[in-house]
Amino acid sequence: MKSVNIGICGLGTVGGGTFNVLRDNAELITARAAARLQVIHVGARHDSPACDLAGIRVSRDIFEVARDPEVDILVELIGGTTVARELVEAAIIAGKHVVTANKALIAEFGNEIFALAEKHGVEVRYEAAIAGGIPIVKALREGLAANRIEWLAGIINGTGNYILTEMRDRGREFADVLAEAQALGYAEADPAFDVEGTDAAHKLVILASLAFGMPLQFDAVYTEGITELTTQDVGYALELGYIIKHLGIAKQTDQGVELRVHPTLIPDDLLLAEVDGVKNAILVEGGAVGPTLYYGAGAGARPTASAVVADLIDLARADVSARLPALGVAIADLRNVPIIPIEKVKTPWYLRMEVADKPGVLSRVASIFSEQGISIEALIQRAPGQGQTLVSLIVLTNKAPQGSVDIAVSEIEALETINGKVTRIRVEALDG
Repeated sequence: MKSVNIGICGLGTVGGGTFNVLRDNAELITARAAARLQVIHVGARHDSPACDLAGIRVSRDIFEVARDPEVDILVELIGGTTVARELVEAAIIAGKHVVTANKALIAEFGNEIFALAEKHGVEVRYEAAIAGGIPIVKALREGLAANRIEWLAGIINGTGNYILTEMRDRGREFADVLAEAQALGYAEADPAFDVEGTDAAHKLVILASLAFGMPLQFDAVYTEGITELTTQDVGYALELGYIIKHLGIAKQTDQGVELRVHPTLIPDDLLLAEVDGVKNAILVEGGAVGPTLYYGAGAGARPTASAVVADLIDLARADVSARLPALGVAIADLRNVPIIPIEKVKTPWYLRMEVADKPGVLSRVASIFSEQGISIEALIQRAPGQGQTLVSLIVLTNKAPQGSVDIAVSEIEALETINGKVTRIRVEALDG
């Protein structure tokens, strides 16, 4: 039986988890890979008390792992996009396969990295970069290979999903839940990547490239976070039969591809609406198979390590003729598909505004929507409380392009009878 020598760079949460899964499940992994997967070299600034490194070469210079001629596969788990890119490219040039959990690296520099890997006849695997332990890369690249993927929508950031779940179920404010998420380790001390949508955007662009056979285009993703959401809007959505989720959505149309990350109202009877807490889920619509849903732990040491080790097993099994292109097709065969500007993307909308309790306000608001070609599906005006002069007006529209909604909202906010800003959230039925 052959042996496959592995070098791990980074012994943090995921690196330590990967090391221990390889150790704890060694017999099972050997049987499934038909090879012995053995860690022979670790590159890390510090040892991990959770990992027994006896008999394993340890280097403080991670590039020593890339230069080690005995290492067959380098596992990059240091994060970031500067040193990590240099490390991955050094390993590729040295003729080593690479496995990474680094979504930012793949989303921003994957085109160049995959082209380099093709040139040197090695593979870069990245299942762990998206949705932790959920095998969504394998599903898109292999399991659904016979399908034209029409669209996909995913809850792909556990921190944001946890916050929205708490706001919905317990009526808590965003800032309060965020502080708790940080205390529990779900959110970083600087949570911007999670709550502003950057983390989800990194994952979405990779999913879209796999689904549609197009180059990675991170800069083209429209990104909107959850920091402006209020418990008031979460509550109104529930009354209307919707749940607010922070979704990454990629959709293939005749005009091009939509790439967008934003809060979204979805019907409360969808399976995706029931994905709560820190869990992740991706709904994929395939032309032949129809809708399929992939659900599970989107982060954590062992779930993410599960995906890393799965890639290692695949590489150990494969010979040169069985290697898979990183994005499902060769780099030269990727399609240059236009990305639809967000101003032209059409969705239904939920809008909430505070209006003066006076005659004629409602008709003026409706008139502004009509002038922009936006039809109203439902309109709810709350009765004023005792002594109140302002009331909440909630509008649900039919599909309308964001550009038209932008103009309408700007005109509505300029009315003397409107107090403050209009809250806007997109609505998706996720049925086509």
